[in-house]
Amino acid sequence: MKFEFIDAQKALFPVDFMCQQLGVSRSGYYAWQQRPESERHKADRDLAQVVTAVHQESRGRYGSPRVHAELRARGRRVSRKRVARLMGQQGLCARKKRRFVQTTDSRHAQPVAPNILERDFSPGQPNSTWATDITYVWTRQGWLYLAVILDLFSRRVVGWAMSENIDRHLVLNALDMALKGRQPARGLLHHSDRGSQYTSEDYQKALAARGIQCSMSCKGNCWDNAVAESFFSSLKMELVHDADFATHEQARTALFEYIEVFYNRQRRHSSLGYLSPVDFELGILTLLST
Repeated sequence: MKFEFIDAQKALFPVDFMCQQLGVSRSGYYAWQQRPESERHKADRDLAQVVTAVHQESRGRYGSPRVHAELRARGRRVSRKRVARLMGQQGLCARKKRRFVQTTDSRHAQPVAPNILERDFSPGQPNSTWATDITYVWTRQGWLYLAVILDLFSRRVVGWAMSENIDRHLVLNALDMALKGRQPARGLLHHSDRGSQYTSEDYQKALAARGIQCSMSCKGNCWDNAVAESFFSSLKMELVHDADFATHEQARTALFEYIEVFYNRQRRHSSLGYLSPVDFELGILTLLST
């Protein structure tokens, strides 16, 4: 390892100086240079290229656990520790999380529903429990608001909508997309925060018309809707914080690609055995049909 460091830095520092500082002989370094590359070193070099490619394909979003899962899915038998070491040597890491601001306005006189979900985030089947929330994305044209609905069974985003206004129409559009795409049976549990958009008369009527049971988080408790909060945290970390959207339309395009192309169909979720939500659902359907 010392000789490798010297070899990498010899254009910047004298070899004699580095050998002296690292406590190795100059002759030993030159003898090392003449040795043929070991099979292990060749394998590491080749694997490092693949690791870099996977990391780039994720747009810098993946850390070593997801890179490792992707490699195994491609038939590469390699330890997670080795992947972490190679990523560390190349300065590759997952994007860092940042804090984000709550958008819930619960200062209203509209009736709220009890917390029926009670943090049971692992339902036994799809279309039995949905969670929803709203976040915001900054563009040079101003704020763009995003509402999503997730199926807690697979963590898949089953409904979403974007608007320049944070009102009941935003969440109604997301609900309409989810209902049309999934066609859930009556009795579905729908969980949200206590925001005025979700407590509005129009939204509550839309839920009741489809026989959907309403559940709401306790006041000021983000943990009651942790899966939706986690989705937005990943969205901000993996896309929004490094972006500079010039227009609303540019942000809409990027958000669509993140949700429908990357998150639902490609992103490997640790809670799903490192499968994407779509692959997880397909796997369950396959098991049920056999």
